[in-house]
Amino acid sequence: MASSSSSCNTIFLGFFVYLSLTHLTTFISANKVYVVYMGSSDNQDPDQILTRNHQILTSVHSESVEEAKASHLYSYKHGFKGFAAKLNDDQALQISKMEDVISVFENKKRKLHTTHSWDFIGLGEEETMEIPGFSTKEQVDVIIGFIDTGIWPESPSFGDSDMPPVPPEWKGICQSGEAFNATNCNRKLIGARYYHMGYEAEQQQQQHNKLNQKHLENTDDPKKKLSFRSPRDSNGHGTHTASTAAGRYVAMSYNGLAGGGARGGAPMARIAVYKTCWDSGCYDADILAAFDDAVRDGVHIVSLSLGPDAPQGDYVSDAISIGSYHAVSRGITVVSSVGNEGGKGSATNLAPWLITVAASSTDREFTSKLQMGNGVTLKGESLGVYEMKAPARIISASIANRGFFTPYQSSYCLESSLNHTKTKGKVLLCRHTERSTESKLAKGEVVKAAGGVGMILIDESDKDVAIPFKFPAAIVGKRMGNRILSYINNTRKATTRIFASKAKIGSQPAPRVASFSSKGPNALTPEILKPDVTAPGLNILAAWSPAIGKMKFNILSGTSMACPHVTGIVALIKAVHPSWSPSAIKSAIMTTATVFDKKGNPIRVDPESRRGNAFDYGSGFLDPTAVLDPGLVYDSNPTDYKSFLCSIGYNQKMLHTITRDNTTCKSKPFSNHPSSLNYPAILVPNLKSTFSVTRTLTNVRNLKQKMSYSYRAVVSTPLGIEVDVHPRRLVFNRYGQKMNFTVTFRKNSAPSQGYVFGYLQWKNRKTRVTTPLVVRVVPSNLGVVV
Repeated sequence: MASSSSSCNTIFLGFFVYLSLTHLTTFISANKVYVVYMGSSDNQDPDQILTRNHQILTSVHSESVEEAKASHLYSYKHGFKGFAAKLNDDQALQISKMEDVISVFENKKRKLHTTHSWDFIGLGEEETMEIPGFSTKEQVDVIIGFIDTGIWPESPSFGDSDMPPVPPEWKGICQSGEAFNATNCNRKLIGARYYHMGYEAEQQQQQHNKLNQKHLENTDDPKKKLSFRSPRDSNGHGTHTASTAAGRYVAMSYNGLAGGGARGGAPMARIAVYKTCWDSGCYDADILAAFDDAVRDGVHIVSLSLGPDAPQGDYVSDAISIGSYHAVSRGITVVSSVGNEGGKGSATNLAPWLITVAASSTDREFTSKLQMGNGVTLKGESLGVYEMKAPARIISASIANRGFFTPYQSSYCLESSLNHTKTKGKVLLCRHTERSTESKLAKGEVVKAAGGVGMILIDESDKDVAIPFKFPAAIVGKRMGNRILSYINNTRKATTRIFASKAKIGSQPAPRVASFSSKGPNALTPEILKPDVTAPGLNILAAWSPAIGKMKFNILSGTSMACPHVTGIVALIKAVHPSWSPSAIKSAIMTTATVFDKKGNPIRVDPESRRGNAFDYGSGFLDPTAVLDPGLVYDSNPTDYKSFLCSIGYNQKMLHTITRDNTTCKSKPFSNHPSSLNYPAILVPNLKSTFSVTRTLTNVRNLKQKMSYSYRAVVSTPLGIEVDVHPRRLVFNRYGQKMNFTVTFRKNSAPSQGYVFGYLQWKNRKTRVTTPLVVRVVPSNLGVVV
């Protein structure tokens, strides 16, 4: 493993030297990795930060320099202060009680939130991605940092032809490692780093716990090799997300499907990769090291298609919340995915300074024709290129049970559950409940191994996710599955023929919110809307790592794929409006989004096709043609986020440690309620009788001399709620002018149960600035007063 000048390998005042896993002493092998967060660096000398880290670690190791050295993993000293180290529970508790420490938390694992989409969104085909009325050529000065699984630099999506030299303010590096060196970077891929110490420490601990051995197993075995120890991507996820956001224009297809030209949202923007994610996940210690370096390197945007499991922990014990807070405080916009857990209240990446993205469909489907023996033609979802040459008998997997497996168990085509004699030569109708692609592929392998010639999979959760089956197979929803089952049960010898998949555009209403996309309300701070916006995340074609399946391109689904769509749009906004704050950019995206599909009907949510609401899609579906001229924005600054932290219970000591300035929770105009944050959505989750919220709008449209713009308030009232807006008219006559308005909510005599939804629009002839309104009335017997 090669060392570098990155913070993860910085010499710790000649003291904390880099240690490989083989040098870790056995006395710490049973310890856990903890992150110690100590707030803002406040331009403090990095050497002073390192000295303090050294003092803390030495003090909890009985003043033993050797033990302190062996325990240390990272120091964070650019964007914020802190370190990661292997500690036992008592040592972690000691450190947590120290005066300048905000939080100490375990090195938790985060999960990856695993083309035509840009045409569907509404951007042009040319590589400049120009939007009528605006020049986005300055995207060559915008640098996007991707915290992910790395990159496959040889992909044509990352070529640098016709690109100018690297911006002179760039301070990053191209870190060498396994199968990767400085020549792999170019004028497009301008920086690459990798972080492995948090991950490897956890892997060593797992091996120790599992095998009770002092040394790791030989990791040179190619079957056990998890990844390149370098920025090179052996997973594919990081390459896919980077090319979706900022890939060059290239010809691509997936096994002949969906062929044509594809490009990212900002094809001329620069890419810097920070590889923190490995085959087993992404660990907090490494994620924070990546954020720390990204701040120092000079990125303008950070994109993370990953996150914690729901429910998410507190903001100061969550690596993504901490890293993004300090990045945003320095003017860096951070875009994240909401998660793939699908259920109500499952949203993650909940911090208000993040842009959190849900996943929705485009109007392109990948379908396989199912020709039934009774002449009926159905369609299923698939990326399969295999088809049956002739019809075959179709049976329910429940009657093909084997040995001690019950018909119910075999109906799910569990491993070893199928009788080979009953299955051979037949198509099996199987059931499925899990969400992962791997579990669906595995069912196909089970049927194939048992002699089946095809499979129809009834998937009740996310039937629209196309899967690359290795033999004739397709996915259908519950309703169609029951229809096929009825045909089987009422026909003496039911047959079917499964055809190869084809790409089809425009056959269904779109966008639709994907069934797997995690949803609100925000379980940590219900006054903050999450997700913020939705973008294409279903069956997205982009670049891939040939290390997986020897493919250069692949189709994936997930909020991981939706996140880089917004990242690309953020890069275009930065190109046109380089001085806009992260919150102004976020506001422009949210207030111009639409809640209607391409046919003008309300956006629906899969799989049951119910009408969507703000907890499904946030403010709506991304509209890139409107974001560059939103008219008005809800702007916020670091002081507003400090006020927010005060409003949710952070005390003066903790606030000072996080921010390193003299502001206190008693400072004006700090609020005592989180709904007061100047957010582009207004949520009142606990309305007892009457509640008022004040917001500030900033004019971002350049006005000619003696010209003004007048906006009037239009309200779609949440059911059972009275809404008053004062004033009802706002007049702006100069760029940057700010105006306040107040929204008052009152419950009427017959309030609705649960959350109700509406919107406030500031409207003139040219612009509509739309703000979601979400209210929940608290029953009187709960005694909550708001």
